[in-house]
Amino acid sequence: MAAIASALRLGQRATARGRRFLNLHEYQSAQILAAGGVTVPRGIAATTVEECVKAAAQLKGDEVVIKSQILAGGRGLGTFTNGFQGGVHVIPKSKTQEYAEKMIGQTLVTKQSGPEGKPVNTVLMAEKMDLVNEMYFAILLDRAFGGPVVIACAEGGTSIEDLAEKYPEKIKKVPIDIVAGMTDQQASEIVDALEISGSKPAAIEQVKALYGVFRDSDCTMVEVNPLAEDSNGTLIAADAKLGFDDNTAFRQKDIFAQRDHSQEDPRDVAAEKWDLNYIGLDGSIGCMVNGAGLAMATMDIIQMHGGSPANFLDVGGSAKKEQIVEAFKIVTTDPNVKAILVNIFGGIMKCDVIAAGIVAGVEEVGLQIPLIVRLEGTNVDAGKDIIRNSGLNILAADDLDDAAKKAVAAIA
Repeated sequence: MAAIASALRLGQRATARGRRFLNLHEYQSAQILAAGGVTVPRGIAATTVEECVKAAAQLKGDEVVIKSQILAGGRGLGTFTNGFQGGVHVIPKSKTQEYAEKMIGQTLVTKQSGPEGKPVNTVLMAEKMDLVNEMYFAILLDRAFGGPVVIACAEGGTSIEDLAEKYPEKIKKVPIDIVAGMTDQQASEIVDALEISGSKPAAIEQVKALYGVFRDSDCTMVEVNPLAEDSNGTLIAADAKLGFDDNTAFRQKDIFAQRDHSQEDPRDVAAEKWDLNYIGLDGSIGCMVNGAGLAMATMDIIQMHGGSPANFLDVGGSAKKEQIVEAFKIVTTDPNVKAILVNIFGGIMKCDVIAAGIVAGVEEVGLQIPLIVRLEGTNVDAGKDIIRNSGLNILAADDLDDAAKKAVAAIA
């Protein structure tokens, strides 16, 4: 989070933010909610056109809902890169094949996906519901309250940002004591804010069940939009998104086994595999540094000299040669990177180990862009000798200021 704050301070956009919390698809979230006693629509996940057609035949009614499964909001208003409009459609069963062919295997771009969009590898075929009232419901961890906060609004089915702008007076926030849990009085207060028309006791039980899932599954977020009533007054979690605390992976193994790597930036996945802290930005100078504070200082000074950092990459204090090689691969896969600045202050991390990794990385990747290296600290002389004797075109820098100036000048 500190690295993201630094990026924002630099006026840049974190285009590929490091993964902090696990997110699951709608159909996966629905399965977890259902197991926790929450009412969800009947749906079947499909990964091929043939599976979509088969699933549609198993659902009730003449019409079905076909929903793209990506880890980004705004799917209904999104646009596929093939020109097809909308990631969510209510269709006659007879048109299932036609729509599935336009959605499965395509890339959907939404307001929250970024301009590159996300691949639609799975769609959810769901029964069309007779919804008469749509609301917004979420449980989030909030630093200001020091624990979970329920957000409830009687208007739903659209983005919460739009709701907050149009109906700020309708948004109710209810902090929950993480130890005591949700009380009946709080659940009643939340249901009142939702302005339901059906059974209030039944709605209270659904709200408490939603909180139970949040608690028992170690969620960081449970967002239901819309939380809806059907014509019988039954409260249904019509569309849900769940986020989970990565620190609980050891006790939520079944949930974390459902992680979809195809929805993540491959650089983030590779960085996590090699225990590297990586955040992609939108600049042109790749950074490889040891220590978060030094990494942020490096980004700042690049900006001060007129350049723009392409990433935050902290190799940590005890990286091995192989990790340095992989760090090079991650940085160089970004086509926007026009130069690389390596800034190492050796303590536990030894400069000769870094230098050996740099040389191996350049030899393996075949670097064709300027590389500027600043080494200082433990075994610095041995590290500089390795760089000097490598025969590679590597620019040495005396200090951080000199390194930043050379990096910016190299792409001017």
